[in-house]
Amino acid sequence: MVGITLSPEQIRTAPPEVRQWLEHEIAHSLGLGPAAEPGPPEAPHLAACSPQEAMAIYASIRSMLPVVGVFFELGREGTSIAERGLEAFRLSDMLRNTRLPNARQLAACLDVIDRAFRLARNDDHAVLSILDPRGYCIVAEATQQSVLAVWTQEMAAQQFPDHAMPADEEVSPAEPFSTSGALPPQSIHLGQSFTEPSGLPDGQRN
Repeated sequence: MVGITLSPEQIRTAPPEVRQWLEHEIAHSLGLGPAAEPGPPEAPHLAACSPQEAMAIYASIRSMLPVVGVFFELGREGTSIAERGLEAFRLSDMLRNTRLPNARQLAACLDVIDRAFRLARNDDHAVLSILDPRGYCIVAEATQQSVLAVWTQEMAAQQFPDHAMPADEEVSPAEPFSTSGALPPQSIHLGQSFTEPSGLPDGQRN
């Protein structure tokens, strides 16, 4: 066995491959394993929102009216992707219903909602929605149901403020959001806006 002694200067000026080999041999001789390669950063992942989390999101954003409008768009009936448990909404319909000027502002509102969701869930990588390049906003089906539940509860609270609901009456379930036959089945028609009047004839209005 032949031993070779290298000076610090020789090691410093050695080719990279030689230095890597020397580092490996030294680590092996000292019983040290190779350093673990850093893993890729955790990517954002779409998560389903529970009713409690949806209520927490609403409480966090309720003073930001444009954001609230976008949030309740996620409670409408969209195009169901049943085999994957997803619901898809056309961005053009969301823009029309919220009266936002462009997709950039819509994306900014969705980002605010995502931040509120991450705080509610205590998960830095969870997102409530993702934007599809084909012009759709996609959420989990459970999220759509949770947001709808918040909207229904909020409408009931506004109809009977301060718990003024008669004890012998129940709030009827919210009318389901409708789809329109005027558009292809894969397109989404979000129907009447949350803020539009009910459309009752003049003689039936209070």
